[in-house]
Formats: sequence, structure tokens, C-alpha cells
Amino acid sequence: MKGGEFLINISGRILNNNEKDKNKKETLQEEKIKKKFEQLNQEEKPKPQILLHCFQAFWVGGLICCIGECFRLLYSNYFNLSKDVTGAFVSITMIFLGALLTGIGVYDRFAEYGGAGTLVPITGFSNAMVSPAIEFKKEGYVFGVAAKMFIIAGPVLVYGTIASMIVGTIYYFFVF
Repeated sequence: MKGGEFLINISGRILNNNEKDKNKKETLQEEKIKKKFEQLNQEEKPKPQILLHCFQAFWVGGLICCIGECFRLLYSNYFNLSKDVTGAFVSITMIFLGALLTGIGVYDRFAEYGGAGTLVPITGFSNAMVSPAIEFKKEGYVFGVAAKMFIIAGPVLVYGTIASMIVGTIYYFFVF
């Protein structure tokens, strides 16, 4: 090797300037390829259709609420139940329907189309409870269903309970 400087790389191999330049060229090529890939990725990425998704969530959530309202009218007018009992029966019915539709695989397709419109009503809570239970059933009833049932809804319940306790305490001391 004529007057070349020697470098030792991490593996202990001796590199001369030619090998060092070759490695730099390969690194530059890789960086160019990465930049080109990122550019193509940004160009080809589909644009989100926000207004369409908002409309879908709005009407799907509205449809779920209309179904709940139909049950409310049915229970209050046909069965002549009080307002409190009617509200409880409507909640129970909607939770049952959400669980049933999740169990037969319809609610997930409905949720894929409706997005947040299916998550906000009480049927979304039902879906969040039943989906993990179905998914982890193969692990057994104790370690699968019972342990994983609250994996999605559990944090919501915990933070909801804590937040309601804090707000209730503030309300008690400052309003009374």
C-alpha cells in the first residue's frame, strides 16, 4: 500500500483510505435511497378524508342513539315504566345488543365504517368489554376471559371513577 493512512474499524480490521472512501460512498448512497423512499412515501400516502369520516361517525352514532330512543319510547309508553326504570332498561338493552353484535362479528364491521360514532355510545363500552373476552377465550376462563376482559375498558373505568370522586368532592365543598 502506497503511503495510505490506515484506520482500524470496530471489528479490528485495518482499512486504508480507499476502503474508507468506499464505505462513505455506500453510506451516502444509502442515505439518498432513504430520502428518496421517504419522499415517495409522502407523495403516495393517501390523504385523510376528514369530513367524510366525521359525517360517517355522526350518522352512525346518531343511528345508535335513535335506536336507544326507540327503546325508551317502547319501554315508557308500551310497558308504562317510570323514567328511571326506563333509562336502566334502555341501557341494559343497548349493552346487550352491543355485546350480541360483537359476538357475531357485526359490530366490528359497523365500527370500522362508523369510527368514533360507535365508540361513544354505551354500545361502544359493551364492545370494549366483549372483544377482549372473545379474543382471549382460548387462554381459559380465568387467565383469558376474566383477566383480559377489562384490558380496554379498565383504564376508562378507573380514571372515570377517580375523576368523578374529585369532581364530587370539589362540588361538595364549594357548592354546599
